[in-house]
Amino acid sequence: MRRWLRDNSLGLAFGLAFVLTLAGQAIAGRAEFNQQLAVDGLQQIGFVPYLTTSDFAVDVTENWQSEYLQFFLYIFGTVYLLQRGSPESKELDKAGIESDQEQRVGEHATEQSPRWAAAEGWRRTLYSRSLGLVMASIFLLSWLAQSIAGTAAYNGQRLRQLQAPVSWSEYLVSADFWSRSLQNWQSELLAVASMAILSVYLRQRGSPESKPVGAPHHSTGIEG
Repeated sequence: MRRWLRDNSLGLAFGLAFVLTLAGQAIAGRAEFNQQLAVDGLQQIGFVPYLTTSDFAVDVTENWQSEYLQFFLYIFGTVYLLQRGSPESKELDKAGIESDQEQRVGEHATEQSPRWAAAEGWRRTLYSRSLGLVMASIFLLSWLAQSIAGTAAYNGQRLRQLQAPVSWSEYLVSADFWSRSLQNWQSELLAVASMAILSVYLRQRGSPESKPVGAPHHSTGIEG
């Protein structure tokens, strides 16, 4: 058990942190939601009923979709885009999808390679892009969920103000929907750009996201 915990400590630690912060968001979100209900002269709700509200759903999904947008863009973007001196970039002479030999696919696959890496046709093509495709799919599904939950939450607010509700298609072109989306996108894109550029000059000893402390600034694609 101890060895298993060590071998999976990164995923377990961040998984636990996710659960704790999600719980914290739910507690704080319910308090804020009830404050707004009190202002509107409406009855407050309990914790479990709040978890089923569109307000909680839209707050969660708008963050998820921005995170997976970051991963999707970064995974596909770093196939061709480079940043000299950054460990977040590939080496400067390796832009593109690289050769079958470099990627160890087809006849170059080893006994320990995933089965579909040695396969031919659509299976190898699909598996070769599976990480980015899954990230893109989660982003699109989260964005769809955000739009649906956002419509319900937005209409709930409008009804409390005695305004007519809007349709899903109308909400998709509303300022509320795009404000929620873009305010998250810009922060994620800034974080990626900062990591790519700052890692050229700054170091974190022992981290695979950093170059070795003594590596020169111009060394590209080298991780510690």
